[in-house]
Amino acid sequence: MPSHDVMPNMELYQPVQVEDALAIADRLAERAWLVGGGQDTYGWLKDRAKSVDAMIDLSAIESLRGIRETSDGIEIGALTTLTEVTESEVIQQQYSLLSMAASRVASPQIRNIGTLGGNASQDVRCWYYRRGLDCYRAGGNLCYADTPQGMNREHSLFETSRCVAASPSDTAPALVALDATMVIQSSSGVRTVAAEDYFVGPANDIENTTVLRPGDILTAVRIPNTWANASFYFEKVADRNVWDFALVNIAAAFKLSGDTIQESRIVAGSVQATPRRVSNVENAIRGQSRSAATADSVASMATDGARALAHNGFKIPLMENLVKRAIIG
Repeated sequence: MPSHDVMPNMELYQPVQVEDALAIADRLAERAWLVGGGQDTYGWLKDRAKSVDAMIDLSAIESLRGIRETSDGIEIGALTTLTEVTESEVIQQQYSLLSMAASRVASPQIRNIGTLGGNASQDVRCWYYRRGLDCYRAGGNLCYADTPQGMNREHSLFETSRCVAASPSDTAPALVALDATMVIQSSSGVRTVAAEDYFVGPANDIENTTVLRPGDILTAVRIPNTWANASFYFEKVADRNVWDFALVNIAAAFKLSGDTIQESRIVAGSVQATPRRVSNVENAIRGQSRSAATADSVASMATDGARALAHNGFKIPLMENLVKRAIIG
């Protein structure tokens, strides 16, 4: 039995320029692990659930930090801490959905170190997977959580192809709702990916939860002014108000004319391996009043296609009620 909470031996690289980090990442490929704040990484490595030969610590690269206003929105460096996102005046004033989401991550201590890029990109939560069992996601041929005896209270309702683990991120649903773009660099150059396409489910890729591949570095998140100053709603339901991951969270943005909904984005987290855009509800409420009557009429649509496991059926009414509360405001 491996000794937990003790870091394994590995090489450590601490570049101060993106170009150097890219060169190292390209050379080491799958042998290396990129680290920002490290809040998710160190648990994996200490528990020996994953192992690498080298760690590339990006924390000294100042160009990956900071919040910058652009001609069509803002750009946030991927290593910007969750505390900095929470306290940013421009984000609070124009894109408060993201600051609300960031403020609900874990605890103040973790938010002081954890980064936006790391929180959005973290791997799924499942104790079978995280304790090193050979489940589908770890290269095996069984989902231990999706069995009659499996413990799956925190797991997915949707898109459970071979894996029922859920995304734990609070910021990822907010980024999807804000139509964010993820900026990815590699030795081949720079590419951008819409946040909604950045996250991938188990039916498309059983081993990865984002489009990042060895040699890639998420360098920034761009948020367009499309949703600037919209009416926002974020709520997270967890067993405890601090530390815990969400049982379900909801991030929503509304463009209103009076009390009439012109356009909306409603995104749920922790109900599948990726943020879940509730598009059928968005379409149904377009042109409707933002009211309890509208919310009541569409709430059940939010969970169309949900498949409850043995212990997570409570997530269905929970998700429906969070969608209702978001619409009511």
